[in-house]
Amino acid sequence: QLQLVESGGGLVQPGGSLRLSCAASGFTWGWDYWTIGWFRQAPGKEREGISYINTHDGSTNYADSVKGRFTISRDNAKNTVYLQMNSLQPEDTAIYYCAADPTNQYILDAIAYDHWGQGTQVTVSS
Repeated sequence: QLQLVESGGGLVQPGGSLRLSCAASGFTWGWDYWTIGWFRQAPGKEREGISYINTHDGSTNYADSVKGRFTISRDNAKNTVYLQMNSLQPEDTAIYYCAADPTNQYILDAIAYDHWGQGTQVTVSS
């Protein structure tokens, strides 16, 4: 059973940066066959897909709301995906989740992702 564990959340001032990590374990097949996505959910709002990366070919995609500020990357040796978040703003405050899509649909829709981490809180406030 694939398990995903997020870390790296916290409190940061506007304009600051954080790097989130998503560590994966418990693969039925290899790490090199997944699309890993980052999602976030703010209080009272729907879950938003913000970025994904394919662990095989490294292809990425970003939501318009984070494009140019966030960067997703992977370390296949560590079975880990990172989300570097720069120029954070109060509207980025949310619980951030990573999730895995074993069918590699290359989309930022939660319906495609069937393994989820527990989430990590990111709060942007002065």
